[in-house]
Amino acid sequence: MSIDPINDKILRALSRDGRMSNLQLADHVGLSPSACLRRVQELERTGVIRGYRARLDPAQTGRAYVVYVAVGLSEHTKAAQTGFEQAMAGADEVAECHNVAGAFEYMLRVEVADLPAYKAFHTEILGTVPHVRSITSYMVMGTPKDVRG
Repeated sequence: MSIDPINDKILRALSRDGRMSNLQLADHVGLSPSACLRRVQELERTGVIRGYRARLDPAQTGRAYVVYVAVGLSEHTKAAQTGFEQAMAGADEVAECHNVAGAFEYMLRVEVADLPAYKAFHTEILGTVPHVRSITSYMVMGTPKDVRG
């Protein structure tokens, strides 16, 4: 699938507003509605567009306290990584879990109601996972830009 300038405009527009009507999208990217719909369907069929999501208000859903957590493991084995990833997959507080290169193995995005809820996650969930060597927490103070859908 080729991401030409028109497909790029389509993807950027849908990333900002996945509920945009085909007529609005076609007007925005300068295509006829039928040509625009064909492109969107092809982007969906080929997996470039993997789905659509609702953007939730963190304050109203009890997930306004966001913490990025750098996690280091004591062992660098496949079993240790698999065990950690399975534990994080089962933790509702973890919105994202990334295996990264650098001084630690994982970067988590944790979303909870408040500091006591994060402390409970840190102590009762993350702190009980085997092979966790280090935990460094970065509390989000503000989010001046967020383009995630």
